[in-house]
Amino acid sequence: MLFGSISYLNLLPFQVFLKRYISSNAAKMSFNYKRAVPSQINKALKRREVNAAFISSIESRKCKCTNLGIIADKKVYSVLLLEGKNESDPASATSNKLAKVLDLQGKVLIGDAALKHYLDGGKSIDLAEAWYKETGLPFVFARLCYNKHGKEIQKIARIFTHTKVKIPQYILRKEAKKRGITSNQLTWYLDHIYYEMDDKANKSLKLFLKKSKRL
Repeated sequence: MLFGSISYLNLLPFQVFLKRYISSNAAKMSFNYKRAVPSQINKALKRREVNAAFISSIESRKCKCTNLGIIADKKVYSVLLLEGKNESDPASATSNKLAKVLDLQGKVLIGDAALKHYLDGGKSIDLAEAWYKETGLPFVFARLCYNKHGKEIQKIARIFTHTKVKIPQYILRKEAKKRGITSNQLTWYLDHIYYEMDDKANKSLKLFLKKSKRL
């Protein structure tokens, strides 16, 4: 199985879980990874270059998906709109569309660079917070989808939802150092992300896809 992987911090708990899951299963040698930014992973899944991945929610409409997503209630801190002329983030698909749905003007910045911008005191609009203010709903940035090995991917998703993932300190320190932040800032950030598609998340996704079709 070839799994598309995004190296942003918001997927760190799932990545830690998946490595443990693979190492405890006989099928571990059949797993491989393709790492890229969200917009590239979207294309890779569509071209069947990977079998499963968290893809941008705007691209998940016609995909086979699990009940896992990357979801933020109110603020997300890593999907921002900066002052200035309109400029999309080439790494993104959903966030660029979200700014248009909200009719907001500026430069879209996502991922670890956006989180660092916020933590360094940079001014911005949090797009998840802007969505919440308009709808009262959390925002779904990505979904775990697949084009092959459906039973195994669905099983992995179910187990993950019932697993409390503890990230080892050495991994926290390593990942934090890469981004120029502290371990405490990393764990604080992850506290604002959840992964199971509950009723509010499903309602929000349907509304976002409906609004985006009108553009």
